[in-house]
Amino acid sequence: MAEIKDPENTILMETTKGKVVIALFPDLAPGHVARIKELSREGAYDGVVFHRVIEDFMAQTGDVQYGKQGGADFNPGRAGMGGSSKPDLKAEFSATPHTRGTCSMARSQNPNSANSQFFICFTDAPWLNKQYSVWGQVIEGMDVIDQIKRGEPVREPDSIVSMKVAADA
Repeated sequence: MAEIKDPENTILMETTKGKVVIALFPDLAPGHVARIKELSREGAYDGVVFHRVIEDFMAQTGDVQYGKQGGADFNPGRAGMGGSSKPDLKAEFSATPHTRGTCSMARSQNPNSANSQFFICFTDAPWLNKQYSVWGQVIEGMDVIDQIKRGEPVREPDSIVSMKVAADA
């Protein structure tokens, strides 16, 4: 396992395909990092499916409203339309490029509409640069992300088993 230098700013994500370690960028997107950590600490992401996974692009997850298996509102047909009960986030766009392993927030057309959903890039996606809030980078387990089942929507999707802040693990 990769050496974790800053446990308070590292996410341990266990998926149905294996373990992924994500370094957070609190200096780049403090509001988004705070939200990811808050939802992780609440267990909100545990059981959430990867509802939109596009070959040579990205894997999207994080709909804690409609995408959480066993959740009150779980609805695979609506996964990707929900968020959390928390307010939407103000955009924190940066010059950090969307490259393989980049973790960034999903949103609607409104730049300030990110809430709980996020995606992990399989490949470089320069057209997303300065349009979406980058909050982290996969530092271990991209081989695991590469195995996530593809689809739009995904049939029998993979999911996040648990997502924790390393300091709490």
